[in-house]
Amino acid sequence: MNHESLNANACLPSTSGRRGGVEGAALPHKSKTPAIVHQPAAQLYERFVAGIKERIRTVQIKAALAANAELVLHYREIGRDILASQKQKGWGAKVIDRLAADLQREFPTLSGYTVRNLKYMRAFAEAWPDRAIVHQLGAQIPWKHNCVLLDRVKDAGTREFYIRKTVEHGWSRSVLMHQLDTELHKRAGKAPTNFALTLPPAQSDLAREMIKDPFIFKPTPLDESAHECALENALVARLKDFLIELGSGFAYVGNQYRLEVDGEEFFLDLLFYHTRLHCYVVIDLKVVDFQPEFVGKMNFYQTAVDKQVKTDADGPTIGIILCRGKNKTVVEYTLHQARKPLAVAEYRLLPPKLKAQLPDAAQLKQVVAQVEVPDEK
Repeated sequence: MNHESLNANACLPSTSGRRGGVEGAALPHKSKTPAIVHQPAAQLYERFVAGIKERIRTVQIKAALAANAELVLHYREIGRDILASQKQKGWGAKVIDRLAADLQREFPTLSGYTVRNLKYMRAFAEAWPDRAIVHQLGAQIPWKHNCVLLDRVKDAGTREFYIRKTVEHGWSRSVLMHQLDTELHKRAGKAPTNFALTLPPAQSDLAREMIKDPFIFKPTPLDESAHECALENALVARLKDFLIELGSGFAYVGNQYRLEVDGEEFFLDLLFYHTRLHCYVVIDLKVVDFQPEFVGKMNFYQTAVDKQVKTDADGPTIGIILCRGKNKTVVEYTLHQARKPLAVAEYRLLPPKLKAQLPDAAQLKQVVAQVEVPDEK
């Protein structure tokens, strides 16, 4: 968006705080007894209790992870035995129904031995024949996550991709399903960037991995023809979903973030801080296809943030230009000359499967034209 041509009040109000992001839970509040709060002994005791509590939480997490791994491996062993018995003894599919009835009769309080779950155990054992690989992968995520992957992903390499991402980012089942719906494995790290030329190798690899192409945002009342301000407002209104799509590490700083350079005002569409890369990220929204001149404006924004916002401890500011479309060769030529770390990606407002099911405007007009309106009597 051009400076000065956009009123700051035209979109949502600017958030001027730094790193006041949405990411992460609030720190737990320490309760203190008013009568002893200022006594040194009481403060020592509080620190002592806080340490014990943290150790208990750590042990609980480790115990839960160990129990989950044990459960997944146990289910796999049952599935392996079912497979082997069906193969060696010629038992048909009905054996699972009988087994489920026998197990539920013997263990009525246990809910994990239904016909449906036994079939998942069999499918899981068939999909992961190597126990060592199961221990490294499938046993690291909850059983229900594994069931989702068995239903949705047939390729072992693709399943491994989603398992590793789930472990890395701590995805819930609903987030995993969202990433499957939007085919993250086909989008992650695919955007053209100049990170290899502008960032240190380790940071370059991490930065490239965080950029998807295209970014896919959950359905909104908007369509692809929405203007930039409306698109920005819609994304901020769905900030939680927006952060999930951006990925782990993004903390929201503000939209229409105001910067003043020698008396002139400029407003950044969206400003984030990336907690893993330790740098600010400027996102510029474009409802048109990529044009080379977009890079000049983005480089100016990055320089302004580097000069006025970032600290000495922060890395170089990264820019992401989100466009309706792009010519890959034009983007590559433009990024080759850019001196700041920059990525160009497309965005979609509807998931590909859903969008493919919707008729375009021409089809709708044709359908409407064919509809006969009955005469009123």
